[in-house]
Amino acid sequence: MSTATERVLTLRELNRATLARQLLLERKRVSPTAVIERLVGLQAQWPRSPYVGIWTRTTSFKRAALERELAKGTVIKATVMRQTLHLVTPRDYAVIRAAMSENNYPWETSVAKELAPSIRALAAGGHVVTADALEHLEREHGLKGVNARRAWRAARLRAHLLHHYETALWDGRPQGRFIALDEPETYVPLDARAEILRRYLAAFGPATKNDMVTWSMMRTPEIKRSLTVLEPELRRFRDERGRELLDVRRAPLPGAETPAPVRFLPKWDNVLLAHADRTRVLPEPYRKRVIKMNGDVAQTFLVDGFVAGTWSVEDGHVAVEPFAKLTGAVRQEVDDERERLEAFLAD
Repeated sequence: MSTATERVLTLRELNRATLARQLLLERKRVSPTAVIERLVGLQAQWPRSPYVGIWTRTTSFKRAALERELAKGTVIKATVMRQTLHLVTPRDYAVIRAAMSENNYPWETSVAKELAPSIRALAAGGHVVTADALEHLEREHGLKGVNARRAWRAARLRAHLLHHYETALWDGRPQGRFIALDEPETYVPLDARAEILRRYLAAFGPATKNDMVTWSMMRTPEIKRSLTVLEPELRRFRDERGRELLDVRRAPLPGAETPAPVRFLPKWDNVLLAHADRTRVLPEPYRKRVIKMNGDVAQTFLVDGFVAGTWSVEDGHVAVEPFAKLTGAVRQEVDDERERLEAFLAD
């Protein structure tokens, strides 16, 4: 007898499910913090990316709203998934870091564990800059050159020294300034991994185990054990290639023909990076034009739910570069959204 676990989801159904969960089918009137928690963080290598990412998903967003949360410490800039910079809430930071423990990350090494108390003590008087930290490591621990730099990065991550909030402002200061976060709440690592994978599926699912590995960079055995904890909450599907897809119950699954409006995405938007198979949003012929060999990810725009080109800012104006010819109606929709983005950037 056919059951829900045997249902095959088409590429367009996966696309619409992901867009719905990413707030890319319909903008919502929610706070920056709510967006950040819903999406399990926003990529923040480039300071302006999270602002554009929130704008494209919400109504009435002002940059100052996010900057206030950063100044209050209710949103922080931290190294988390894939060892990359994200904006997250302190509560999520604690869960993510617990989930990523027991994995082979730099902050789990013996050197990081040994040096973390010394680095945390260095930050007791206020923010720390990289030059002072390297001098401290040489003076107190005899570390120099590349060994000192590697030790500094691993130890500060272990000691919960985060990027100063001013580096995450719209006109962020790029200098390496770090400040100590209060020691995060502790969680059982297995429970934390189960929770973070549940949140991942709610934000990016349905997804394969390989997708989870790609998003989190956690090891496959840890992911499998965590899914055992989640088992009562899971539902299963197959994609058109027969791969098993996992999902959480009651997550949206819009129909394949659900309208998907034009949306502009910032650099490194996670919707392009959170799956091993990125074709649910990024067509394979365009992948190398969007994701460069050096890891850079272009600013893109979506047409009918899929990446259709890139955009850039030239003299205050948003310029678009479609990958294929757009129809007149689609070009008008792209231009309308482009003008809204220009107004946001100029505000």
